[in-house]
Amino acid sequence: MKEYKTIEDVIGPLILVRHTTGVTYGELVEIDIGVGRPRRGRVLEVSEDRCLVQVFEGTSGVDPASSRVRFIGKGLEIGLSPDVLGRIFDGAGRPRDGGPPIIPQKVMNVNGIPLNPYARDYPSEFIQTGISTIDVLNTLVRGQKLPIFSGAGLPHSRMAAQIVRQAKVLKTGEKFAVVFAAIGITFEEANFFIEDFRSTGAREHSVLFINLADDPAIERIAIPRIALTTAEYLAFDLDMHVLVILTDLTNYCEALREVSAARKEVPSRRGYPGYLYTDLSTIYERAGRIKGKPGSITQIPILTMPEDDKTHPVPDLTGYITEGQIILSRALHNEGIYPPVDVLPSLSRLKDKGIGEGKTRADHQGVMNQLYAAYARGKNAQELAVVLGESALTPTDLIYVKFAVAFEKEFIAQGEYENRSIEESLAIGWRLLGILPKSELKRIKTEFIDKYYVERVEVK
Repeated sequence: MKEYKTIEDVIGPLILVRHTTGVTYGELVEIDIGVGRPRRGRVLEVSEDRCLVQVFEGTSGVDPASSRVRFIGKGLEIGLSPDVLGRIFDGAGRPRDGGPPIIPQKVMNVNGIPLNPYARDYPSEFIQTGISTIDVLNTLVRGQKLPIFSGAGLPHSRMAAQIVRQAKVLKTGEKFAVVFAAIGITFEEANFFIEDFRSTGAREHSVLFINLADDPAIERIAIPRIALTTAEYLAFDLDMHVLVILTDLTNYCEALREVSAARKEVPSRRGYPGYLYTDLSTIYERAGRIKGKPGSITQIPILTMPEDDKTHPVPDLTGYITEGQIILSRALHNEGIYPPVDVLPSLSRLKDKGIGEGKTRADHQGVMNQLYAAYARGKNAQELAVVLGESALTPTDLIYVKFAVAFEKEFIAQGEYENRSIEESLAIGWRLLGILPKSELKRIKTEFIDKYYVERVEVK
């Protein structure tokens, strides 16, 4: 362990240490300011005889003349064992539930590495979330990364909690766990998640990492990697199927921008660093399955779009890396519809691999395509009626408008504690398709129409 009293400068959350030797990138650092326990940090940059250190707890009170810097000789690590299940930790991996520290069976470096593409196994197994708009139309497949794009004031936190409560693999005997990382959230939100998980029993198979809004912003850079390292241990050491939920990744990116500005790096779009895409990929690409291993990691990152702008750098770059996105609609939210999933721009690129006979049901593909097409036509007819008046619509257009209204109220809308099986969701879909004449069902095989279609008769 090397110790220096050569702090040259303090810049925001960073300190510059001179006359260093043998220091490596990512190395863990302790900063002793003479009061309280030492602060932790890590090496961000190394030159010939200087290094730049990022301080997790902030640099307030750091006196360059008297503070000492110790280089530990290893990267940031977390101790793990099966006992992490049911526990709550802070953004640095320390217990915050009043329980004892974890006695580790394995110590892992939190930086990890993205999965080798050659070693990846293709995602192909259905995960049931209990939410119809996801399970039927934007199916989540085991090993996939499927983000939720939300906005300020939209119920993404409630939706995340619902997914944690309800998500499961349909095969019996499969070990399933949830790793939940809350990044830069308020105390009220943190209390909501903790109480919800405790009261519903979801906490027993979950690991929670919570970084509050008033916690050090620099911890927000570490918490996704700590959570993913925990998920990798559960998935590839304990052979569990792990669902990782990261909320809110926009706060992570804001912390990254803060550090970039302190390093005086040339900013890219909206002040974010030019390496934002690369940095996000090191998080997202840690999801997946490995050939020959039964465990898997599935990711649902949640991020809020400033001003509901899908072209903002964070959702824009995320969309290039992940396999689709689920977008929440402010218009549906204002109509009182929960969860307000905007079906038409939402997409799961792997849904075709996780549905069908032996996975969900043989008619799933056709029902999905027909519901999507009918809803799109109904929304178009609604927009046309706004411009030209309802009298300009054909009788068939009016049927599709009726379908679109019923689709939002009966299929998209569901209770916060309503856990629909895939069979229940498909049954609702068929009930809605009964609004349409049988001749309009052009995307479903005749054998399934004969088996499931029942014309819907409205009671006057």
